[in-house]
Amino acid sequence: MSQVSVRSELVRFGLRWLIKHRNHRELTIEQHRRFIAVAERLVPDPPVHTRTIAIDAGGVGADIIATPDSEPDRHVLFLHGGAFIIGSPNLYRHLTWRIASAARARVLAVDYRLAPEHPFPAALEDALTAYNWLVTRGTRPSRIAVMGDSAGGGLVFSLMLRLRDEGHPLPGAAVALSPWTDLALTGTSLRLNATCDPMLSADDPPLFVNDYLAGADPRAPYVSPLYGDPAGLPPTFIQVGSDEVLRDDAVRMADRMRAAGCHVELEIWPRMPHVWHVFVPLIPEARRAIERVGAFVQERTGYEAAAPLAPSAPIM
Repeated sequence: MSQVSVRSELVRFGLRWLIKHRNHRELTIEQHRRFIAVAERLVPDPPVHTRTIAIDAGGVGADIIATPDSEPDRHVLFLHGGAFIIGSPNLYRHLTWRIASAARARVLAVDYRLAPEHPFPAALEDALTAYNWLVTRGTRPSRIAVMGDSAGGGLVFSLMLRLRDEGHPLPGAAVALSPWTDLALTGTSLRLNATCDPMLSADDPPLFVNDYLAGADPRAPYVSPLYGDPAGLPPTFIQVGSDEVLRDDAVRMADRMRAAGCHVELEIWPRMPHVWHVFVPLIPEARRAIERVGAFVQERTGYEAAAPLAPSAPIM
């Protein structure tokens, strides 16, 4: 990776002051959600040429985002982060249109149900429903990439394990940005990077685990895909920052996939904060990371020599 930009260092400083020093233990879920609601209002809108349409994807709320670069038969199923308790497609509207352009795809951003009102497996069920909705509309699975960040990045792997285990057609590719894959919280980077991570502390992930688990085993593969067998999963691209407390969730997941014979590409970006992609209006590393994601998706979801499917029903 190239030298870390001055803008990135300034963002690191701001995150440490604005977010990391907040005492998350004293905040209720509703307070977290009010903070996110304020953040949503500050997120820049997409350019005027971007189309965003709210839809019902088989009973699950979602937005479809398309730009002039989007190919109508290539899709990215996007699963947002937020520790399974906060977040929405609207919070990511400045990122998803850029993914649509970089990947030359239409993005289906899923508004999955949140804990604690809807604990595991609600988010996974909604992701599965949205994926199957795409496929039943005539989209080739090989032209779908499943993508997510943080908790949504872990959900990417859980979804692929579920698809494989139940005999569903797998997507052509997967992308995980700073994924949270181990809700048992055993990664050594939780301790080693507790000080240098500019955004999260080692105390943050445990605050949200119980709300999502509601008694489920934190080492169950659909909860924590790090403990599943990844054999047979599609080509996967993982990006994580070197200083993240969740760095080892990404590194160990990549190691397990390689050991199982999967194609996986892992990029560890120096000094990048958790899901630095969302700071794309501010730092050049975010733009470069998104470009690399887009190139991977395009390469891995190209046309294949196969019998044609039935005509696709119009999605938007």
